[in-house]
Amino acid sequence: MTDRYARQRLFPAIGNEGQQKLSSSFVTIVGCGALGSIIATALVRAGVGRVRIVDRDFIEYHNLHRQMLFNEEDIKEGLPKAVAAERHLKKVNSSVQIEGIIADVNCSNIEGIVGDSDLILDGLDNLETRYIINDISMKLKIPWVYGAVVSSQGMTMDILPDDTPCLQCLSSHNATNRIPLTIDTMGVISQAPFIIGSLQSVEAIKILIGAQDINRDLIFIDVWKGLFKRFKVFHNAGCLPCHGTFKFLEAKLGITATILHGQNAVQISSSPANKVSLKELAARLLAVGKVTYNDFMLTLAVDSQEMVVFSDGRAIVKNTVDESLAYGLYTKYIAEIFAQSFNNDCLR
Repeated sequence: MTDRYARQRLFPAIGNEGQQKLSSSFVTIVGCGALGSIIATALVRAGVGRVRIVDRDFIEYHNLHRQMLFNEEDIKEGLPKAVAAERHLKKVNSSVQIEGIIADVNCSNIEGIVGDSDLILDGLDNLETRYIINDISMKLKIPWVYGAVVSSQGMTMDILPDDTPCLQCLSSHNATNRIPLTIDTMGVISQAPFIIGSLQSVEAIKILIGAQDINRDLIFIDVWKGLFKRFKVFHNAGCLPCHGTFKFLEAKLGITATILHGQNAVQISSSPANKVSLKELAARLLAVGKVTYNDFMLTLAVDSQEMVVFSDGRAIVKNTVDESLAYGLYTKYIAEIFAQSFNNDCLR
């Protein structure tokens, strides 16, 4: 059989030795939206030996214009992004071990999710989770590749513990003000994440094979204006994670509400997460409203709202950005059931 990596091996910077290093590497991609789709596709096709894809969300029609891994059939089947990504990518390269995990990455679970990785890749859309990744990267000395996109703009930077500045060093850099924070006010065109995700995947390959020309700058692009700029980022003398203080990892969680920008939805998370059967949950909620479920998630229509519930106790309340409303619906219909299930497990 013809070597699928033959053309890649011919590239002098990779060669046979580099390809062998890729095949023995393990990366975790946190977030599988527009950026994560590009990164995952590129690294699986490049022959990275093990790829873990972690995402908390399900696929909707407004995702399809920029999230290249998914299609309309995935939406009709009600698939979470992590499940659909795993299914599609296994058809691309059966020699790569691909693992899709449905989870909301937070301070209580991130070490278990990324702790055995050689590299972490950022496919996220929120800054707080990036700070959690930054903390675990600095604590465990795992490199990661930061990326962010909104409108026609994007940026990326490699973060190598004990070497380059980290994300919190970057937060005081004026260049970060060049990108607005959310896509719900600015929108996004697909070409921006395509380019930033491609740059991230190139940096991932360079880091994994130990290349010398790893990017040490903040790269900024505006695809609409045709801009490509590099900014020097410097260590911040007061940076907490660079000095071993990880406030985002040490945060206490209870039930928290987070607006999902650009989705007109609020996510409700509970910690510690309490597992429950979605079939059992559906049976208990039949009297409340219309319920549908599959192996991955349950949908409840109630009080003119729609809630999507996952088996780890997390829920997404759609068609609102009112955190109080979402929190109230969750505590009224979901939280008590999860608590009962948890108590029953403890008594067994």
